[in-house]
Amino acid sequence: MDSINVAVLSVATVFAVTILLIHIGFRAPRRVEKGSPADFGLPYREVWIQTRSGNNLFAWWLPAAPSSPVIVLMHGWGGNAEMVLPLALPLFRAGMNLLLLDARNHGRSDSASFSSLPRFAEDVDEAIDWVKAQQEGRIVLLGHSVGGGAVLLAASRRQDIAAVISIAAFAHPEWMMRRYLTRLRLPNPLIRGILRYIEWVIGHRYETIAPMNTACRISCPVLLIHGTADKTVPMRDATTIKDNCKDRAIELLFIEGADHESVELIEEHADQMVLFLDRVL
Repeated sequence: MDSINVAVLSVATVFAVTILLIHIGFRAPRRVEKGSPADFGLPYREVWIQTRSGNNLFAWWLPAAPSSPVIVLMHGWGGNAEMVLPLALPLFRAGMNLLLLDARNHGRSDSASFSSLPRFAEDVDEAIDWVKAQQEGRIVLLGHSVGGGAVLLAASRRQDIAAVISIAAFAHPEWMMRRYLTRLRLPNPLIRGILRYIEWVIGHRYETIAPMNTACRISCPVLLIHGTADKTVPMRDATTIKDNCKDRAIELLFIEGADHESVELIEEHADQMVLFLDRVL
């Protein structure tokens, strides 16, 4: 084998290994629920939502009152329905119907080839359509982290959403991934290549799905919630989303001392979420 063939084979091998590492590195960990709403004395039933792509999504349906709004809750990357249950409790006690969803590749939902913000949003869309088939009424979307970006994307494409609450959402997916890849001390040319490859895999331009842009296309009221101690998604991402949508009345609530996963601190401010919903609904 001559030197040219050796060089080509070496480059191909490095490329293949790099692609494999990208898929492994960005694969969401699957955590299956261990508890249930019954642990908190809440009435519920397990439901399976069949998607247009043939996948099945697992969810908990917590009915409060047929005439009340329905809140669809979407967890973050590597999360599940149980992880957003603390946020659901005060909302249920306020009389809201709830649907706590597992995205594909998460919790007990079916597997898919990869996870992404647009796929989270597709799963939210499937949940909305399921709710509309069950009962009439106003629908609210609530999401955390990637789920927070997903509910903004889903709402930006629909006119049947009454309100959106997005918690700890990043402003732009490319910024988020670049922060992660930079911490790995990868060279800039490799980072640029990885970012372009991921954009190709998910089939969407970052600019199109970036929360700082999708939030501006939402017609219903939006509340952004962000922790002041968030080390995964900095506070400035929340202000960037709000400032980029100057023509939209987007509200912003900062939770003092809350980190990215500080659901319990956000839960302590659930009364402000309820007040927001009471006012806008």
